[in-house]
Amino acid sequence: MKEVTMADAPKPDGETRRRIMQSLLKRAPVTAAEIAEEMEMSTAGVRRHLDILYEQDLIEAVHRTVPRGTSRRRGRPARSFRLTPKGRESFGHAYDTLTSLALETLRDVGGEQAVCDLARRRIEEILSEVPHAGSEASVEEIAHALARAFDEHGYAATVTAAGSGVQICQHHCPVSHVAEQFPELCAAEHEAIANRTGLHVQALASIAQGNDVCTTNIPLSTVNTPQERRG
Repeated sequence: MKEVTMADAPKPDGETRRRIMQSLLKRAPVTAAEIAEEMEMSTAGVRRHLDILYEQDLIEAVHRTVPRGTSRRRGRPARSFRLTPKGRESFGHAYDTLTSLALETLRDVGGEQAVCDLARRRIEEILSEVPHAGSEASVEEIAHALARAFDEHGYAATVTAAGSGVQICQHHCPVSHVAEQFPELCAAEHEAIANRTGLHVQALASIAQGNDVCTTNIPLSTVNTPQERRG
């Protein structure tokens, strides 16, 4: 496997286009108008940058149907954009080959448990400032703190409401190529999120498994089992 470094990865010219790509990384698919509103720019100005990114094969156009009741005509497709695989690579997958070799060596010497221990230590360093369940912070506040910690370490993380809970969405994974070979990295993340929230969380999607985003569902209310209700 060829190592992809930041020097090798394609980069858009200009800080504005970089910010547009970061917006796409977190929020895609989004329209030019939505990006313009977020960045306080004109829609025409955003479209000029999107045209350049499109020509560089860093983004691609998708179509989504506008829900009824919006200001657009009913059912009219809205042209939205998202990053291409080439665009995602611009955010870096540095040292993948070296990391994989190191983990393979660790597994050979110390077994599966050694890899699990390393994965737990790594994620605990990332989440070291995040409060645990039982503190004054609510579960929702802890979820936002988790997302901020992940975001600061290159995961482009957001929190969204989902039914009776919230979901932490990681729109980029700086170790996804390594996690394909070593799922212990993903397992340690989910374990740490569960430990911080004090709840049973559910992994719904993973970039390492070919999805566009890593999604972890966190319930905000406890549902009793039938036996508990009868009791």
